[in-house]
Amino acid sequence: MLNNIGLPGLLLIAVVVLVLFGRGKISGLMGEVGKGITSFKKGINEGNAEIESEKAEAAKDVTPEDEKDKV
Repeated sequence: MLNNIGLPGLLLIAVVVLVLFGRGKISGLMGEVGKGITSFKKGINEGNAEIESEKAEAAKDVTPEDEKDKV
């Protein structure tokens, strides 16, 4: 269905949305979308950093369990 929409169709949709919602609401909405994307990327980066720190912590201690008690 969406394969048949060309540039004129997209322009028509953009004009209709602009007329219905107005420029102010659309720019505000796009600002919120941008903030959401930024927050999502920040969360992904924090999650990756947490996983890497857990891997690094696990890699630090390579002493076998039965050897740990001898200290």
